[in-house]
Amino acid sequence: MVLNYTGSFMLRISKLTDYAIIVLGHMAREPERTYAATDLADSTGVAIPTVSKILKILTKADILKSTRGAKGGYQLTRPPAKTSVATIIYALEGPIALTECGLEHDQCQQSSSCQIRGNWGVINRAIRTALESVSLADMVMPLTKAPEEIRIPVSTLHYQPR
Repeated sequence: MVLNYTGSFMLRISKLTDYAIIVLGHMAREPERTYAATDLADSTGVAIPTVSKILKILTKADILKSTRGAKGGYQLTRPPAKTSVATIIYALEGPIALTECGLEHDQCQQSSSCQIRGNWGVINRAIRTALESVSLADMVMPLTKAPEEIRIPVSTLHYQPR
């Protein structure tokens, strides 16, 4: 027996983070090159004010380095294979978690009586681990045909009572 999951469930990142990954993906194709903000805007189709904001945030997060002057611009601080998607998302969105209780326990009015609060940490770690395993280099690789459904053999599922 095989369980098929074809429903939809979406975790969303902001448009700014989406655009940042587009800009970084463009830069990752020629990682040694120095890029001007206007060139990045022209090449990616992202508006220059948005590109400028992204570059400032990514420079502050040490994902990019900035050089001033006539031949200045922006460069990746590490090779694309050494920059995880999790690092990029964290720089723009903050800590990666599905729920507030995954970040700070005192944000929720239910925290004192919640019986599943600790279990969200398991889910949050799984998502962070998955995002940490995908690099910027992975994001610019040519897309291969992915399966349309996820097939999970029931025999691999194990019930563990708590």
